[in-house]
Amino acid sequence: MRDAHEDSGLTGRPTTGDNDVPGRLALAVGRLNRRIRSATGGLSHGQLSALSTIVRRGPLRPSEIAAIEVVAAPTITRVVSDLESRGLVQRTPDPDDGRSFFVSGTDEGIELLLAARSDRARAVAAILDELDPDQVEALRAALPALERAAQVARPA
Repeated sequence: MRDAHEDSGLTGRPTTGDNDVPGRLALAVGRLNRRIRSATGGLSHGQLSALSTIVRRGPLRPSEIAAIEVVAAPTITRVVSDLESRGLVQRTPDPDDGRSFFVSGTDEGIELLLAARSDRARAVAAILDELDPDQVEALRAALPALERAAQVARPA
């Protein structure tokens, strides 16, 4: 018989089986992400996420983007530079701080984001079509918890 601590992860050993919510969720999210990754308009997941934040909430300072995306400042600096070199975002000087700037989406960035969202939605819809209605309903019911865990605000 298994020790009750084994399934809780208290023994220091990886948990297995149905009680391993963290491991199962990480595996499922990772595999789902790989299945929809090709529908990102040629951007990495991080670039697409940052572009989405910039278009949705911009113009933003790089430090604000980093905080929203939960990444380090050097990471967001690279991402913004990559997006800018592709013509997807633009920088404008911060009138209150000559050392800083704001980042906003360009028309090309907005178009690419909308196309990538549409492609990703189609990819996810195809995945959902593989499930039975009860499984789709279970995913719908789990969305608020998943959104909170991912620190994603629900659409208004």
